[in-house]
Amino acid sequence: MKQRLTAKEEALMNIFWEKGDLCIRDLVESLPEPRPNYKTVATQVGFLENKGFLRRRPVANTFIYEVAISERQYRGTTIGDVVSHYYGNSYATLVSQFVEEKKLDVDELKALIEQIENQNQV
Repeated sequence: MKQRLTAKEEALMNIFWEKGDLCIRDLVESLPEPRPNYKTVATQVGFLENKGFLRRRPVANTFIYEVAISERQYRGTTIGDVVSHYYGNSYATLVSQFVEEKKLDVDELKALIEQIENQNQV
C-alpha cells in the first residue's frame, strides 16, 4: 500500500475503523458538528474507495462501505515508511531515539524485550 491518507480521509477512516460498515448517510451522522454536506462526504468516500481503503457493496438503493485495510495494517505500513525514510530501515535506531529523548523508560524497554523473547519462544 503506497497510498497515504489526508487528514480528512483519516478522520473518516477512523469512524469506519471504530464503527464498521456504514452507508454515507450514517457516516455523515457520525461526524461532529458542523457536518459537511452529503456530497462532500460522498466525494471523500469515493477517494477512499479509489485508494483501496474501502469497498462498497450494493444494498437496496444505496451502497454500504466496508473497510478494506485495517487500522493496524495502515499504521504498520505508515510506521514502516517512516522507519525506512528517516531511520535507515533500523527500528533499533528509532527505539534508541525514544530512549535518548526520555520518551521510553527502562521499564517500558524491558517490557518490549520480554515481549520479543516470548514471541521467539512460540
